[in-house]
Amino acid sequence: MIAVIALAIGLFILSMSVLRVPEDRQAIILQLGRPVATVNTYKPNQLFGETGAGLVLKTPFVQNAIFVDKRIRSLDILPQTVLSTDQLRLVVDAYARFRIVNPLKMYQTVRSEERVAEELSRILSSRLRNELGKQRFDALLSPERGQLMDSIQNAVNRSANAYGAEIIDVRIKRADLPPGTPLEAAFERMRTARQQEALTIRAQGAKNAQIIRAEADAQAARVYAESFGKDPQFYAFYRSMQAYRTSFNEGNSAMVLSPDNEFLREFRGRR
Repeated sequence: MIAVIALAIGLFILSMSVLRVPEDRQAIILQLGRPVATVNTYKPNQLFGETGAGLVLKTPFVQNAIFVDKRIRSLDILPQTVLSTDQLRLVVDAYARFRIVNPLKMYQTVRSEERVAEELSRILSSRLRNELGKQRFDALLSPERGQLMDSIQNAVNRSANAYGAEIIDVRIKRADLPPGTPLEAAFERMRTARQQEALTIRAQGAKNAQIIRAEADAQAARVYAESFGKDPQFYAFYRSMQAYRTSFNEGNSAMVLSPDNEFLREFRGRR
């Protein structure tokens, strides 16, 4: 019985002496509340399976561990109201991605991952307002926005380093005018600009069509003149046929003319 009890105590002490660190976690070893070591900390370009994860020995009852996520985490930033340089009030919805790269510094400064996320959210919100407030509204909708996000990321990383974190990416999901009169006014300006552009395109198209039609008519007249000039009698016959087609096009036209009228010459036959 004593042996069984001793074995159970030994197994209990052994279980308290062994710490299992997963691949996706970083561990901070605390001794009486003070950090003394870290396990499986993040290192760039480190291959999966070649990290410090696994079983780690610690002093039972004296040392304990705090786990910190090693993966990339998302950070949703609350929509920010920004006044652009062209005096347009914008609602910007952005997000960021970050990871904890120094768990010991994180524990010494803010103690928990949740506090890191809160501090980074505050810093990012302030930086977004400052940087976006220096831009025009159309710049936020152009490819230049990518360069602006890179600049914000570099600036925030200097502050994030104090909390043992690294900003991986910062991006704007949406940048819209606030609902109400400003948004409707912007839509109306856009609609008016597109209508004016459409009118300009239509006017230019009509002008080009008239030029093309006039050139085609002139070319046709020249061809007719050259062709009919070779046979004046055929030209006269052709014009008479055109006149008859126009006059009797309805099918029920009635005309009262003398038999020797010049208009009916083709009916009498040529002599």
